[in-house]
Amino acid sequence: MNRYRFVLFRPFQLLPVLVGISIITFVLIRSIPGDPVRVLLGPRSTPGAIERIRDQFGLNEPIWMQYFYFVKNLFQGEMGRSILYKVDVLKLIATRIEPTAVLVTGAVCLALLIAIPLAAIAARNRGSAADHIIRLVSTAGLGFPAFWLGIMLIIVFSVQLDLFPVSGYGRTFVDKAHHMVLPCLTAALALSAVLTRNLRASLLAELNSDQATAARARGLPEGQVFWRHVMPNSLVPTINLLAINIGWLISGTVVLESVFAIPGMGQLLVRGIFTRDYMVVQGVAMCFALATVLVNFLADILTVAADPRVKL
Repeated sequence: MNRYRFVLFRPFQLLPVLVGISIITFVLIRSIPGDPVRVLLGPRSTPGAIERIRDQFGLNEPIWMQYFYFVKNLFQGEMGRSILYKVDVLKLIATRIEPTAVLVTGAVCLALLIAIPLAAIAARNRGSAADHIIRLVSTAGLGFPAFWLGIMLIIVFSVQLDLFPVSGYGRTFVDKAHHMVLPCLTAALALSAVLTRNLRASLLAELNSDQATAARARGLPEGQVFWRHVMPNSLVPTINLLAINIGWLISGTVVLESVFAIPGMGQLLVRGIFTRDYMVVQGVAMCFALATVLVNFLADILTVAADPRVKL
């Protein structure tokens, strides 16, 4: 159990990361040119109305005082009030979490279903035609932008074949699953390209390891050596790579949700930036940062559980 001692103090190490992200986000969003109150009221706004709105949302205060109020609200379980939507930011984000969570979870599951078999085939048939094709496809997958790939999938599977909806999220469970196939597949194809290359390299290294050689010396069939010894050990570095790429995937929902018109947190963030809705942008950015930190924390736990030799 000493291996899991890091679970007790790791959250305290991650806290400064969240504080730093909150400060950077707070300063950057206020560095964007434009006044959120003028965006809200439009070109016919009067000076008196502008001042009333700015006083209402504390925008006339010094920036350090605004940050103090922001942190104070966080400790009270609040994220302020949206200038555009005129509702509590936390409640607004709660209505957008489900589509983003479904998109990220579905993309990760599909990516693993694609990457693990392809990497296993490539590693067990090194130098063969299958290996070369898988390496070529995974390398090409690294160069395709997510928005371009999403548009191509829409053209083929939605416009030409009419198999999936072009955009939206749906209402029932089946309808939502139907709408999310293409967005999840778009993210999964990009993620699986990275995972396939990394896992293939790890598998090749483990196939020549002393542990695999000892297992063969005991008379175990090559299939059992591969799946019982080689694959579990090769997954350890892939877990850490997956955690890093999930952080990328969470931020990448901004693009995918815009392409497929999914009413998630990414789309909310984009609209918040364009309308200078400070509270919404800060709230979504903090949620993204917290999700990324928690994913990496979970990856640390899985790494220690998968390999007893690892100590964090």
